[in-house]
Amino acid sequence: MMPAAPTAPWLAPARLAVAVLVAVALCFSGYHAAAGAAGVLNFFSYFTDLAAIAAIAVLGYGGWAGLTSRSPVPDAVRGAVVLYLAITGLVYGTALAAYPEQLAIPWVDEVLNRALPLLALADWLIDPPARRIRPLTVLGWLALPLLYLAYALLRGRAADWYPYPFLDPSLHGGYRRVAGACVLTAAAFLLVGSAVAAAGNALAARRDARSGAVPRGRHARAGTS
Repeated sequence: MMPAAPTAPWLAPARLAVAVLVAVALCFSGYHAAAGAAGVLNFFSYFTDLAAIAAIAVLGYGGWAGLTSRSPVPDAVRGAVVLYLAITGLVYGTALAAYPEQLAIPWVDEVLNRALPLLALADWLIDPPARRIRPLTVLGWLALPLLYLAYALLRGRAADWYPYPFLDPSLHGGYRRVAGACVLTAAAFLLVGSAVAAAGNALAARRDARSGAVPRGRHARAGTS
């Protein structure tokens, strides 16, 4: 069985560079929150910040593993982070733009909500998964967003503070609007997750066909090596 095609040599340092940039942006944002009225707990209650922290871990370790020839980040974990970042970018562009008060530090918001989702998606497309991403894996990616949604609504009710306006039932439309937003968000996670998996699988199949490698996770046919 032939090994999968190697990744580009520049990818590992590029991943580290992006991880450092995102870490700097998060530090600025965290300091701003701690020094202001928002507070540290609210800072860690934004899905955007949690997804960015996950991106730092995945890109940072992925870059370090690439430089030291260690085992890479599991593809299912990479795909989940790509999905979460893609959703933050979509929500930023379609919903939060109408609430400029949510955007405290413009350059940080640009890094976390525009640049990072695009860079993470590019990383996924440049280095597609070694193993095929299955539909059950995509459904598993929805577990953390659903847990986050429950946390945001319960904490919002207890603390009278919601991380995003579309989750706040005190605004126009009340819980009916919040329920609609939750359903639409869940559908977006499922659709975007399916698209992320499909794109990764298609590019992986093309890469393996071009290089003659047998995709990992599949048994080689009898008589092949």
